[in-house]
Amino acid sequence: MSDEVQGGCVAAVLVIVAFAVVFAVSDTVGILLIWGAGVVLLWRAVDKQVPDSSAPPPPVEAAPLGDVYAGETGDVDRVERGPEGVMFTVHPRRIEVRRDHG
Repeated sequence: MSDEVQGGCVAAVLVIVAFAVVFAVSDTVGILLIWGAGVVLLWRAVDKQVPDSSAPPPPVEAAPLGDVYAGETGDVDRVERGPEGVMFTVHPRRIEVRRDHG
């Protein structure tokens, strides 16, 4: 067993013993402690999912050479309908861009 797993087991046993002692002293305090722990864990889980609005946006990746995306051109070459008739594939008109390799 690795040190991390052993440390986690020891921490879990200590938390269980601490809750047992609190419940032995007072049922009300034990229940309030469990509710408080649940609220704290829920708050931390939600707080990690909310993005920081002051953080800079992630960098935009450059498209591979030769690819043209529908958002980059207004000209549509053709539209293909899927076999079920629900999905459509829009093929934008290709625009060849010459790059100088220097």
